Amino acid sequence: MKRRNFLKGAVTAAAVMAVPSVVRSCVEKESGKKGPVPGKPSREFRYGPDGKFRILQITDTHHIAGDPRSDRALENVRAMMKMEKPDFIIHTGDIMYATPAEVSTREILAPFSGSGIPWAIVLGNHDGQFDLSRSEVYELIRSLPGCINAPAPEGITGDSNDVFTLCGAKGTEMVFYLFDTGNYLTMAGRPGYEYIHYDQIGWYRAHSEAFREEAGGTPVPSFAFMHIPVREYFDAVKAGTLTGHAEEDPCPSNYNSGFVLNALEMGDIKAIVSGHEHDCDFVSQLDGLYYIYGRYSGGDCEYNHLGLSGARVFEFTEGKEGFRTYVRYVDGSVHDDIELDW
Repeated sequence: MKRRNFLKGAVTAAAVMAVPSVVRSCVEKESGKKGPVPGKPSREFRYGPDGKFRILQITDTHHIAGDPRSDRALENVRAMMKMEKPDFIIHTGDIMYATPAEVSTREILAPFSGSGIPWAIVLGNHDGQFDLSRSEVYELIRSLPGCINAPAPEGITGDSNDVFTLCGAKGTEMVFYLFDTGNYLTMAGRPGYEYIHYDQIGWYRAHSEAFREEAGGTPVPSFAFMHIPVREYFDAVKAGTLTGHAEEDPCPSNYNSGFVLNALEMGDIKAIVSGHEHDCDFVSQLDGLYYIYGRYSGGDCEYNHLGLSGARVFEFTEGKEGFRTYVRYVDGSVHDDIELDW
């Protein structure tokens, strides 16, 4: 067996027995309806009556309940939701930042829980550092109203790996993956942040192949949301940014597990979206992939030299390839508004 085929088989085999039932295709759109597909899990979305679907990305809130430095984080989250009125909210990690973790977690996510808008999270590297483990934090979050995260997939590294679909009249048009990028390495070698593990890559490939099969052999356009960026962000920023700020270097793991190569091989991932770096909110493109940072959404409990807090918005139009993305500041202004194709 050729070495390349052996490695590809090993990645898939590492996860295939543990992969839960793959999210199935969407039902046809019913005119005038918005939100989760009737009769289906709320993890399958449809476009609104205007043919649009909008995701609000909140990231790095680093919330500490009772600390005045965090007031700005809570105010920002509330303002973003009021101004944007999204169809789906994704928090890309580093949610809270103190003991007791439960109190801070509940407080910063309360605007989500009371909104009636479906939402999900992917854990950041700080989310298991306090008096609750990552698994405990994840299960706490899953218990909150409106959260549509699934139970952690058995046998897969991390808790918050997940997958959601967006359907149009002809079936699944978009897939949104969440990848749990962990926290810190414990193995011998260079210390630093964790990475997307081989079993997670196998989990992704299994879903990707199933979606492609249902689409008649055509890869279904997909986004990958995560907290810690992949190492290819270094090359992407060197290639030049399309919009936004790159005021600090990317801070990924010291190790590259090959996720981007697998994504390119599968042909479906169009954008990788991360948080983690508070002084970056850029969009870049390399080898047909967009590399995107969210806008820092926190207060004054952590560094931020970009100025006003905010959030990133993604807008998809039914039947149209590509997407629109921009950054909204807490003062209501919109920045770096751009339409991108794939």
